[in-house]
Amino acid sequence: MRTPDIFIKATGKFLPETVSVEQAIEQGHYSTELVELHELGGVTIAGDTPSPEMALRAAQEAFKRSGHRPEDVDLLLYVNSWHQGPDGWQPQYYVQRHLVGGDALAVNVQHGCNGMFSALELAAGQLQAGERPRSALLVASDNFGTPLVDRWHLGPFIAADAASAVILTTDPGFARLLAVGSVTVPEGELYHRGAEPLFPPGATIGRILDFESRHDYFREQAQSGGELADVLARVHKQTIEVVQRTLSEAGIGIGDITRVACMNFSREIVEQRLLEPIGLPMSLSTWESGRMLGHAGPSDQLISFDRLVTTGELGPGDHMLMLGMGPGITISCAVVKVLTPAPWSN
Repeated sequence: MRTPDIFIKATGKFLPETVSVEQAIEQGHYSTELVELHELGGVTIAGDTPSPEMALRAAQEAFKRSGHRPEDVDLLLYVNSWHQGPDGWQPQYYVQRHLVGGDALAVNVQHGCNGMFSALELAAGQLQAGERPRSALLVASDNFGTPLVDRWHLGPFIAADAASAVILTTDPGFARLLAVGSVTVPEGELYHRGAEPLFPPGATIGRILDFESRHDYFREQAQSGGELADVLARVHKQTIEVVQRTLSEAGIGIGDITRVACMNFSREIVEQRLLEPIGLPMSLSTWESGRMLGHAGPSDQLISFDRLVTTGELGPGDHMLMLGMGPGITISCAVVKVLTPAPWSN
């Protein structure tokens, strides 16, 4: 999806304290075997800080950096992949009440780890539909420190608590969103469902989130043949295709990419399933910094972008490719071009 005249005014983040894998091993949460297997270094843990409060703090930082008025926001999209608060309540209104105010449309986007990409697509379409200068606030937040999650043993990652925010406008900003796109391999939905029944939902009866057993079940079913046998091959093919399409819509080639941000997964997953298929080396990735933060659901790529423009590692003329994979199975990517140094950069 081409996104002409969609600019980034500012980004924001909330990162709690980091717990190293060495500390986790001492406390009995993690093992040296997993350190050797995944090569991860730590994870941010927020304790009892609620997800909506983390989202609010990330958004406040974005507005402070931008000089944009919160009350001028035309659209608020709140992204999450884990529970946010009381059932039957929606978290976007917490941010709206305490920061944005007004009567702008506010929507909760639940699209797993790729939710921020979906929010970028939705916001770009909404902003382009208006005649006057318009703006949107996108926030993502998750706190996995709940009884139904063992953050240390969910898969080839450690689940992190964090929040991110970005202000999009049709007015010029320091960076420009050139294109964003997604593609789905729906045959892979069993990969994250496993053998669990659809009803009653696991969270309502206290069932622990267990991706490992779901993945094992999927592999067993795939080995028996049928439509599941070539799902991973299709994911590989679709990863290449969605990146090529989005780069074409952005008007650049793979050689124009300065840095690439993926999910903060194990080195093996990032290198072999995401970067090698599209022909980019690990040296361009944000994995080294991401391995110390953990996998913060839909916030990984935006937090990486925020760090790079803050430190000046991404500067005018540079292009960043954001790439993610989530339940669905969905593969998403976005291309951002930095136009000027971020106003708050070091």
